[in-house]
Amino acid sequence: MGVEINQIKELLPHRYPFLLVDRVLDLEPRKRIKALKNVTNNEEYFTGHFPERPVMPGVLIIESMAQAAGLTLLVEKEHRGKIPFFTGIDKARFRRPVVPGDQLYLDVELLRVKGNFCYAQGKATVDNEVVAEAQLMFVLGSKEAQDE
Repeated sequence: MGVEINQIKELLPHRYPFLLVDRVLDLEPRKRIKALKNVTNNEEYFTGHFPERPVMPGVLIIESMAQAAGLTLLVEKEHRGKIPFFTGIDKARFRRPVVPGDQLYLDVELLRVKGNFCYAQGKATVDNEVVAEAQLMFVLGSKEAQDE
């Protein structure tokens, strides 16, 4: 199941400059996803990270994987309109820098889904080389602000 950018924007609440999934190449709801982020020189974060040697921040690579993971649940009608909130990140590892011109492939497998909670394993690759991996935990919440 492929998903184009306009469909992604219908499902994910993120918007430029924080929408970090450009295309879904393959998706099995509640199971796994393969998505793509085209890393371009126009990304705002490259002006400061780092001007002489632009490198995509590791936290944004993790966020890309998390957005892809969220899509595996948000495609289901029961979860539409919800927002995926991080509850944890474990075992994050970065293997090499991601730079302008790279195509960042995001492979995420959902390991456990219980209600609105999800535990996933993510891997990001460029040219078939692993650049980052992490275990991701998130919960789907409502768009309305909650009183605490």
